[in-house]
Amino acid sequence: MRMKSLAIVAGLVLATALSGCSTIGSLPMFTNNYGSVTDAGYRLPSIPISKVPRKYHRQIVRFDSQEKPGTIIVDTNEKFLYLVMADGKAMRYGIGVGREGFEWHGTARIALKREWPTWTPPREMIRRQPELAKWAGGMPPGLSNPLGARAMYLFNKGGDSGYRLHGSPEWNSIGKAMSSGCIRLMNQDIIDLYNRAEVGAKVIVK
Repeated sequence: MRMKSLAIVAGLVLATALSGCSTIGSLPMFTNNYGSVTDAGYRLPSIPISKVPRKYHRQIVRFDSQEKPGTIIVDTNEKFLYLVMADGKAMRYGIGVGREGFEWHGTARIALKREWPTWTPPREMIRRQPELAKWAGGMPPGLSNPLGARAMYLFNKGGDSGYRLHGSPEWNSIGKAMSSGCIRLMNQDIIDLYNRAEVGAKVIVK
């Protein structure tokens, strides 16, 4: 009977370890779930998360900051986005950032949040990529939409900065500099961040 109990416990420990959701021991604590999700009628495919470096998986980490909880800090060098939490912690997400020539830094605030947003390429982008002219009036939401499942629109003192925190179907771009300046997350991560972040939240891009 004792051997059977030990086997059950061992099985539970193994299952927890494989799920990547252990709450035992010191931080970081993985909170990820990258399986298939049905959201607003769309079926997001699962992400082959084993192909994404573990450091870019969503996780709670120790994070010393003078900023108040709810602030978002983007580290474009390390390709991390931190949502500041209480008690010296943060939720950390892997991100993709602007490629060479499209980098930026500064402070903004989340002015708008949208679920399954329409994507409208800027005029400058259409000039660089004329094939995008067909979406000048806006690309409908969907699984192939570049803004993914969620978008948060960043405004500064001058108004709309043109930059977004958004989802992306291109999970393999996380940890790389490939975008036109926007900060992209895996779709499952942007949904998680969207549910935590508030309109008006301060966003610091380093």
